Amino acid sequence: FVVSLNAGGVPNLAFFQGVDNEKIANHLDRAVLSLERNPLKIFVQVNTSGEPSKSGIDPSGCVRLAEHVKLHCPHLEFSGLMTIGMPDYTSTPENFRTLSKCRVEVCKALGMTEDQCELSMGMSGDFEQAIEMGSTNVRIGSTIFGPRDYSKKQPN
Repeated sequence: FVVSLNAGGVPNLAFFQGVDNEKIANHLDRAVLSLERNPLKIFVQVNTSGEPSKSGIDPSGCVRLAEHVKLHCPHLEFSGLMTIGMPDYTSTPENFRTLSKCRVEVCKALGMTEDQCELSMGMSGDFEQAIEMGSTNVRIGSTIFGPRDYSKKQPN
């Protein structure tokens, strides 16, 4: 998932959870440089479900991407990993275990402790299980604001 970021429109952005390739990382790095702000915290998005419809780097590539951010993107701060599980929650535990394994590998490669590498996993339908399995960030918009109303979405 890639969003268009207007460099002047997000000067106070705390972190970005959608980095799934080097091109996006490099683009964000240049945008943050142009803002003359502190480094932007980023989470590498990992496709733990293997669904082709989902964004995210394959788990086998997460170490390489985290290393790229650390070594080649001085205006970004690698802060963690994120994933989106299957919509029916059937493979949620396995998705979360996969991300936890990725964290172990990334931390070893980058010389970080696991406490320094956050995990963003779990949404409104599975956040409790995600927390039990080590998530430090959950995305619970539907729980707070209610379900999305897609009927109001304008056609492209």
